[in-house]
Amino acid sequence: MKLNIEGQLEELKLGIDIFQNELDFNISDEGIKVKVEKVEDAIEVIFSEGQGIIRYTNRNNFFRALGIFIDSLRNKKRFKIIEKPQFEAIGITLDVSRNAVMKPEIVKKLVKKMALMGINTFKLYTEDIYEVHGEPYFGYMRGRYTFQELKEMDDYADVFGIEMIACIQTLGHMEQFLKWDNTKDLRDTSDVLLVDNDKTYEFIEKMIVSATSPLRSKRVHIGMDEADTLGSGTYMRRNGYQDRIQILNRHLKRVLEITRRHNLKPMMWSDMFFQLRSTENKYYDLNVSTAEQSMKDMAKDVQLVYWDYYHSDEDFYHKFIKKHQEMCDMPIFAGGIWTWCGIGVNYGRTFSTTNAALKACKEEGVKEIFATIWGDDGSENNFFYTLLGLQLFAEHGYSRELDNTKLENRIKFCTGIEMKAFADLKYLDEIPGCTPENPESFNPSKYLLWQDILMGLFDKQIDGLDLSQHYEMLELKMRGYKEQYKEDRIIFEVPEKLCAVLKLKGDIGIRIKRAWDKKDLATLKHIVENDLNCLYNNIEELRKTHRNQWMETYKPFGWEVLDIRYGGLLARVESAKQRLSDYLENKIDTIEELEQERLKFPFPNEYENCRLAYCNKYQRIVTTGVF
Repeated sequence: MKLNIEGQLEELKLGIDIFQNELDFNISDEGIKVKVEKVEDAIEVIFSEGQGIIRYTNRNNFFRALGIFIDSLRNKKRFKIIEKPQFEAIGITLDVSRNAVMKPEIVKKLVKKMALMGINTFKLYTEDIYEVHGEPYFGYMRGRYTFQELKEMDDYADVFGIEMIACIQTLGHMEQFLKWDNTKDLRDTSDVLLVDNDKTYEFIEKMIVSATSPLRSKRVHIGMDEADTLGSGTYMRRNGYQDRIQILNRHLKRVLEITRRHNLKPMMWSDMFFQLRSTENKYYDLNVSTAEQSMKDMAKDVQLVYWDYYHSDEDFYHKFIKKHQEMCDMPIFAGGIWTWCGIGVNYGRTFSTTNAALKACKEEGVKEIFATIWGDDGSENNFFYTLLGLQLFAEHGYSRELDNTKLENRIKFCTGIEMKAFADLKYLDEIPGCTPENPESFNPSKYLLWQDILMGLFDKQIDGLDLSQHYEMLELKMRGYKEQYKEDRIIFEVPEKLCAVLKLKGDIGIRIKRAWDKKDLATLKHIVENDLNCLYNNIEELRKTHRNQWMETYKPFGWEVLDIRYGGLLARVESAKQRLSDYLENKIDTIEELEQERLKFPFPNEYENCRLAYCNKYQRIVTTGVF
């Protein structure tokens, strides 16, 4: 396809040149004439009588408009498409602090997809994943970004009009740095910095300068969420018990003095404002009053980020957004793409919470939204599984009402992959016995992978479910997608190999225990000689495939954690085989682990009638012993 693009193109030229290869078009004087105009309030893409018009409001959504134009031109002889941006900023917050540090070249690949989608803001969530001058243990052996890497990524994002914002922590979530002995002067508790301590603020200033100086943006996210142990460690020993609200107030005041000194515009998570005032010690407490002058005073010089990944009730979002608006003129909303429960993506809950939240945001006049992508418990998930979630946020951002048909078309154009292929990743966890769309966020693919065969801590949850058939069918689906989308096979290979493991391992502990209780030696012998050997090989295939995926996407630091988990899993399969063999050969009289009664894994009371369970801590899954 040849295009002759005319207009004021200085700020667009580099991006257009890059997308010629991505979108398979050429700039030529002999091409279709396309007039480009910058306008105030809408995107317009028009083609009529052999000529085109692209009207855009900012550099970023020009590239969305360009993509829509090219996609439409391939399928239609005439069209007029108008989109009105619903938000000033549609952004991504990508967690690179839970071991998976995305390679700069992969960040650039992501940035191009963001540009096509019309996403214009980007935050890498970096607890200690950036260099701080004079602090060699800050991000030590964790894959931290250098100044040059951050600058290079920012330069590339700027080509497409994408603002890259520093996103750090200045209070809690600092355990990966505070674990070192030489940080004791900065430590209140294992993960919270020591407030009212001059050395702490000298250190925070170094962090803020280091994180923001490689980037163009003067905005900075200073964190401060989930600091549950604030004032309860070294602080209390030195100062006695003090009101934690006042501690937070003083700390925020001093951090804002630093941001003002460097002409920065800060934002922070809002949860501690609510939790510290809640009689139930919870964030989403509608009874917390936001009319207190102290709350407004604390929030007046910082944008509040209301994060919520949990509610599917639109009315709740309306109420909680209003509470934020009482404290802050321009609160930001952060929703979530459910990636943090294991290898799969809970797209059922992602869609239900996002649709409710973003509809409320539009009606309440929220101007900025972010899709957060977290990697809790070692980042077993891969970022590229989340592209459908990003597209969902983007399509909400350019339409008052979400059009699901358009969403399907857009995800296919922006990624080359059909919506159903991404959506089917949810079936790693949405198994028989699970409520449709998995609103409880059960994650059986994680605990069935890592749980011990001889102890079966979750076997009671899945007894009687046909997991073998479920995972065998899903394995075939994933293999089909892998073969269909060869250039993006990285997305489907690990799920395929995981299914190959789970179709054997899902209920193998139940089969072993049942045979043991019946003293069915023939079945035990078959499991030893056949199933466990096959399972061992399948796990090793999964480990190698997962390793290849990791090394292609992320820096090598952090993979050692998953290598150790896989190594432990393989060792326990071998030990189970040996223990059973010893019994079958009369070398031992009993296997004590199999004599133990299987109990249901304890779960919060509100889910007491649910069949399945949620557990996102590897160490809780693999053993009840000291880890």
